[in-house]
This record gives sequence, structure tokens and C-alpha cells, in this order.
Amino acid sequence: MNNKDDADAAAVRIAKGAAQPPSMNPAIAAAPGQHRLSASALVRGITATDPVLLGKAITLLESTRQDDQAVAHTILEQCPPPNGPAVRVGITGAPGVGKSTFIEALGMLLLDRGHRIAVLTVDPSSIRTRGSILGDKTRMPRLAASPNAFVRPSPSSGALGGVAHSTRSAIRLCEAAGFDTVLVETVGIGQSEIEARSMVDFFLLLVLARGGDELQGIKRGIMEMADAVVVTKADQDNVVAAQSTKRAYHRALALSAHRESEWRPRVRTCSAITGEGIGAVWDTVEAYLEHVRANGYFEMHRKEGARTEIVRTVEHILCTQFFARPGVDAVLARLQKAVANGTMTAAVAAREVLASAQDGPVS
Repeated sequence: MNNKDDADAAAVRIAKGAAQPPSMNPAIAAAPGQHRLSASALVRGITATDPVLLGKAITLLESTRQDDQAVAHTILEQCPPPNGPAVRVGITGAPGVGKSTFIEALGMLLLDRGHRIAVLTVDPSSIRTRGSILGDKTRMPRLAASPNAFVRPSPSSGALGGVAHSTRSAIRLCEAAGFDTVLVETVGIGQSEIEARSMVDFFLLLVLARGGDELQGIKRGIMEMADAVVVTKADQDNVVAAQSTKRAYHRALALSAHRESEWRPRVRTCSAITGEGIGAVWDTVEAYLEHVRANGYFEMHRKEGARTEIVRTVEHILCTQFFARPGVDAVLARLQKAVANGTMTAAVAAREVLASAQDGPVS
């Protein structure tokens, strides 16, 4: 073993021995180069399904440091493609609907059926500190303790669409680690989960009985993206109300427009506490996948998702490089007062910012 391998092995031992939950405030970072592993060492750990090293690789994806991003990109390039595409399921719902409890119940069912599960959850971040609670893992204790499951909470860091900027890449790393099912829990903000829908195969909307959410059935937005609606907490004295809510959603979905997938969304009820209905939810996912694989929509949707990923990456690179140019901050500072007091529109100011970083004016 050469010196580099020795160093990597030592760093792995340190990393595992010092593994701690992510900081509540991602702005607080470790010292540069502290116990840093090489990209190749992390790739070996990922392909060996080492949860500690997989978690460290995802941390690099989430980092805003340029050196961390460089290592993260190398990891993504070096990771081999999975033997077969994992099933990607997006799960959303308003706060309090029981997403974490539902995911643990579903995850335990899938483990019993022989699946290997990765759960990526996204928590909203503070606009001031960029901190997040990242408590989803503590709400899934049985799932998190399983050797065939990986649970990773991540901060949204201001990203819109219900997911984090790094979620797509994190899915790829989980697939490279051999997980055959990836569950993505969104922030759950309601009507802006479009980005999450583009990166998963099946999109599940969780709702509460007697929560007033039946009105969503006649709105364009989240209901148009859902492949199934599940009324949660259908137990004890809530069973009758859950069945009533199920019928209301069924009627609402019957009025929805034709879908490219040619799939009619299903409505289910379940209790994550008793386990009642959880199996039927997964049967719905499998029925959908069989349907869209047969009619070609599955492949088409994956291709559209890949296009979206490329476009978002181009946007991120261009934006980062542009605002790193010298003088751009000074121009922004000069123009922001004019926009704030109404003497200039944001569109005019934006064109001036763009023109300041080019040789000629913007056409």
C-alpha cells in the first residue's frame, strides 16, 4: 500500500470514529483539508455501500466551497452507473401530515420485501443563518438503524421546487451505492414541487382528513403532478373522515386533465402507526411503474428529467461564474438603490449588470 492509500485509510478510520450528525448551521464548516479523503477513496466507499463515506460525499455536494465542489464533481464522474435504475419516489405533503412516520413505515415494509432503501429528506433553511433542524433521521429510528437503509437529511439552502440543489446528484450516489429504491421527501411547501417531480419516477402526495385540502383537487399545481394521493392517519376515530376525504379527492381527480403517462391517479388511505394500507400504497407504485414502462412514458420522463438536470447545471455554472467576475458587485450596489426607490426597473438594471461584464452592450 502506497503513502496515498495509507493516508486515505487513516482518514477513513478517523471519519468513521468521529462521525457526527450534520451541523444545524451549514455555514459552520470544518477547517479546510481536515481529514480530507481523496475522491477515489470516497468512490470506493460508495461502491462498497459504506454509509459514512456516502454521507461525506453528499456533504461535499452540498458544500459551497470550490475545493469541495471540485472533489464532488470528480466523485460523480468516477462513480460507476448502477446495475439497474433504482425506483425513485417523491413524497410531499403539508407540515404535520406525517411524512417522516409514513416514510419509515413504507421503508420497513420495503426492507421486509428485500429492497435496499435510501431516503433523502429536505428541510427548510433559515434565510438568515442558512441553518436547518435536520431532524428527519431521528423521526425514523428503525429505518435509520437498518444496515440495508440509508437516511440522509439535507438543508434546502434556499432552493425552490421542494428539494435542494444537490438532490439529483445525491440520488445518483445512492444508486451507485446499490440502493434499489430512493425515497425523496420534499420540504412540503405545497404548490412548488415541480423540480422534485422532474427527478422522480412516481410522485406521492400525502394529505390529512378534515384538513381542508380537498380544495387542492380543483387547483392546478400539486394535484396535477401527483400520481397518487394518500390520506394519512386513517386510524382510531379518524377512519370515517379519512374515507370521506378519499372520496372527495377521487371526485376531484376525475376532473383532472388527461396525462401524458395515460395513468389515472389513485387515492388511498393508510395508517403509518398500524401499518394498514401501507402495502396497498406500494402496490400502487408498482402498478404505475408497470404501466409507464409498457407505454414508453417511463423512459421519456427520465430523458426529460436529464434535460432539466443539464439545464439547471448550466444555469448554476453560468450564474456562479458571472457573479464571480470583478466589478459585478459594485454595479449591483450602484443599481439597487435606483430599483428600490422606483427610478429604475429590475429588468433595466439587470441588462445594465449584464452589459457591464461584456465587451459590448446587451442587445
